[in-house]
Amino acid sequence: MARISYLTPEEISDPQARQWLEDSIRVGRPGPENQAIRAHQPDVMRSFTMTFDMLFKRGKGTVEWDLKELLRAYIALSMSCSY
Repeated sequence: MARISYLTPEEISDPQARQWLEDSIRVGRPGPENQAIRAHQPDVMRSFTMTFDMLFKRGKGTVEWDLKELLRAYIALSMSCSY
């Protein structure tokens, strides 16, 4: 199994990516562990984070966070995703 290290904010040279990881650690979402892995490739982290922000932060008033979590769980279960 591949082992990818988790970067700490201090190890990230891109200030925007560092801020995204610090925010993720503070708030708990998107998952700090996943963000710490994405930080190895700032373009991947940027793409994910901007999409996440658009869907879950800016559109926050449209659908409640708890309902979004339930939908994510339903989709995962319906696709037999064990993650």
